[in-house]
Amino acid sequence: MADKPLMSSRRFWMLAAVGLLVFFYMVKGILLPFVVGLGAAYFLDPAADKLEKWGCSRNLATALITLAFFTVLMGAVAALAPVLYQQLSGLIRELPSYIQAAQRTYQPQLEAWLAAFGQGAGAPEDTIGGLAAEIAQLSSSVLTGLLKSGGAVFSLASLIVLTPVVTFYLLRDWDRLVIKLDELLPRDHAQTIRQQMREIDRTLASFVRGQINVCMILGVFYAVGLSLAGLKFAVLIGVAAGLLVIVPYVGTVISALLSLGIAYMQFGNLEDVATVGAVFVTGQMLEGYFLTPKLVGSRVGLHPVWVIFGMLAGGALFGFVGVLLAVPTSAVVGVLVRFAIEQYKRSDAYAAAPDPAPRRRKAPANP
Repeated sequence: MADKPLMSSRRFWMLAAVGLLVFFYMVKGILLPFVVGLGAAYFLDPAADKLEKWGCSRNLATALITLAFFTVLMGAVAALAPVLYQQLSGLIRELPSYIQAAQRTYQPQLEAWLAAFGQGAGAPEDTIGGLAAEIAQLSSSVLTGLLKSGGAVFSLASLIVLTPVVTFYLLRDWDRLVIKLDELLPRDHAQTIRQQMREIDRTLASFVRGQINVCMILGVFYAVGLSLAGLKFAVLIGVAAGLLVIVPYVGTVISALLSLGIAYMQFGNLEDVATVGAVFVTGQMLEGYFLTPKLVGSRVGLHPVWVIFGMLAGGALFGFVGVLLAVPTSAVVGVLVRFAIEQYKRSDAYAAAPDPAPRRRKAPANP
């Protein structure tokens, strides 16, 4: 008599998923280099496969691609980091003066609003002045703390040292890892799982890879455009605007409002502010009509609200690592949810009770 399984397959996979999530949550402090290395290996695997077809061994192809990728990446970071640090420090120093200028400009209107709610006439000055001092002190403390924190230094060092190593080994063994994982699939559902994995791969390739390209192109565009417009901190704002593009609508609105506010405080006239606004309008047109249709595509099926929710949930659970994983995880979950809905519509639970015809409501009798 054959032994009975200790638990059903459904219960096994549920427990495995919960256990894996708990494990990742417990070790979230050391995940960053492994997450970045895994992402880099996934995105570089097609290039390694192509070099193999051209006659290179897998080891040589992996070494060449990893070396080239991280050389370019570290060169870009080395070139941008001093500029970004200088502009960030300058923005923090000048932020109180911007707030005080806004106070002088808008204080009469603010006084009128506060008076309507029963506040004293001297409240706006004290409130805004204190707010400016607190923001300046908090920003300076946060920046100094990040730069001097031992944890931050350790995380940065581990990211620089471990990420290329993790990327190399994962990229070298990527095909073998795929084969091993395929062997572990339950045989009764292997074909269905492979089909969904292909759909996930298509979604990630269309959305994540395309969105990264969009972010890079728009970051360069905004940095150059704002610099030509004469805006202070143009490189910092441009890079931030490019990164925030991945947050649908919200990121662009935040970047545009910040740029327009700084432009108004710097120039003091609407013509230059309009020039800065024109840069963002042009960037939005470039993204909406060319970059996103060409690089991302319209068949991905990820709703902007779902992406925003995924980023907030990932950040709340795993911090910065969660934010990095939010977009690809949202893409994966979106594919699985669509598959689950299709299965539900084919099931007896959906088809058991036919949808009754809508009843017409009778008009009320005249009194």
